Amino acid sequence: MPRPFTTDDYTARLARATADASAAGLTGLVVAPGPDLVYLCGYQPTAITERLTALVLSAGRAPALVVPKLERPDAEKAAGAPALDLLDWTDGEDPYATTAPLLDPAGRYGISDNAWAMHLLGLQAALPGTDWTSLTEALPMLRAVKGTDELERLAAAGGAADAAYRGILEVGFAGRRETDVAADLSALLIQYGHSQVDFTVVGSGPNGANPHHEAGDRVIRPGDTVVLDFGGLKDGYGSDTTRTVHVGADVPDEVQKVHDIVRRAQQTAFEAVRPGVTCQEIDRIARRVITDAGYGEYFIHRTGHGIGITTHEPPYLVEGEEQPLVPGMCFSIEPGVYLPGRFGVRIEDIVTVTGQGGRRFNNTPHELGIVS
Repeated sequence: MPRPFTTDDYTARLARATADASAAGLTGLVVAPGPDLVYLCGYQPTAITERLTALVLSAGRAPALVVPKLERPDAEKAAGAPALDLLDWTDGEDPYATTAPLLDPAGRYGISDNAWAMHLLGLQAALPGTDWTSLTEALPMLRAVKGTDELERLAAAGGAADAAYRGILEVGFAGRRETDVAADLSALLIQYGHSQVDFTVVGSGPNGANPHHEAGDRVIRPGDTVVLDFGGLKDGYGSDTTRTVHVGADVPDEVQKVHDIVRRAQQTAFEAVRPGVTCQEIDRIARRVITDAGYGEYFIHRTGHGIGITTHEPPYLVEGEEQPLVPGMCFSIEPGVYLPGRFGVRIEDIVTVTGQGGRRFNNTPHELGIVS
């Protein structure tokens, strides 16, 4: 088991977020329930409802967490709670009146992207002179750079996902439904230490040409190419990996050709990872390999996404994202080719940036897997 995050860890994160907000020209931050709140203080309400919960950070003021009174006992148990001033409100009271004294009436605040519109509108009504912006837009690097403890968790999650992939190669595919194989993948992720399974994509034959295909009732046949994309949370941090397999050893020439192209694109993009290279450049490098091979129009999604407390988060490896890579950033590299009505191929690893280049958290073979 990894070392639990402590109050000191959360105190440091709160201080850094507050300083980063000031450096970005913000008066402060308002953080709603979700991954940012978990990251900053370790608190996750049992149920996210219409009742306002908000962490308020601003320079010169102690961090404050506004919670419904009925949920205060749970909030007090959070590891970061000792670093916070807790304020509660009771049903029938105005939660925005409780929160307003914590905010500058003329301030500019970053607010969590996942905050409910009703809460932002309530705060705006209580403080009409305030200005608001997306927290991700204002502080895109808030959770992007991982500390040593976070990297250890991500590495362990990647290793567990690798073990699940090795396990699924031993399971029969032909004659079974996609949902059956997806259930096997889910069970394997749990077996190897995941507490939560977020997705188990099993795209067989023509279904593999849909990057986000949900496993369905299609019966997998000998000769099918199958995209396996799966991941979840282990010790609070995410895994996400994709490998492509073929049912039977008689692999069609074009399937092998496309797989080789995608494999080369993934490897070339990985080798380009180093501090200072922009996110969009990694996307361009992967895309160039596939385009030069004549399949560019079939690479229909971004090259990657960040990962941490959630399996998908900033930064995104996509055209237009000019954020430079810095050590500690973690993201997927997952180029793919999707031929409508025929098959798809995707290869995905989670990668972190080091001072020397990239380090993979997934280390299963990139070759086309053969299953029965």
